[in-house]
Amino acid sequence: MMTGYTIVFYLLAAMTLVTALLAVTSRQIFRSAIYLMATLLGIAGLYFWMRYEFVAAVQIVVYAGGIAVLIIFSIFLTQQAGEKLPPPASRRTLFAALAVLSGFILAMLQVMRFPFSGTREAPVDAGMSAIGKQMLSVEKGGYALPFEVVSILLLAAMIGCIVIALRAKPQELKTIKN
Repeated sequence: MMTGYTIVFYLLAAMTLVTALLAVTSRQIFRSAIYLMATLLGIAGLYFWMRYEFVAAVQIVVYAGGIAVLIIFSIFLTQQAGEKLPPPASRRTLFAALAVLSGFILAMLQVMRFPFSGTREAPVDAGMSAIGKQMLSVEKGGYALPFEVVSILLLAAMIGCIVIALRAKPQELKTIKN
């Protein structure tokens, strides 16, 4: 018997999988970015479904709100929003399929190796205060360094967007040389 709780899970999982597949198969780069954003929002929905509100909020703010918007901004800066991408070479498609199959097999081997059984241990405190203390901690198990590395990654992505946007197009180079 399917409950509403289970139906919500299957709807979120289906939306996430379908939009992820559309993100990698679409030949229009802007649509791929929008599908990626929908995939990231679907993952955030799954986090909300599992009652990890803080992780869901971070997923929305950092990934859907930050990374995906940065990608869309880059697409608009390069003025390639409406252009279709060329079809991929058959070798690349074959290599991508093999990589996906290898990743799937590796994930399934790990899932089958790990015993998923109930635990009698007390649940971990996942409150905002505990998460905040651990994120800012520089002690063992703290996340201050990874947090700073992510900020450097975002800075590098923004600099890359600016460099791509400022790069002269081939038509402009011909005009300058003549």
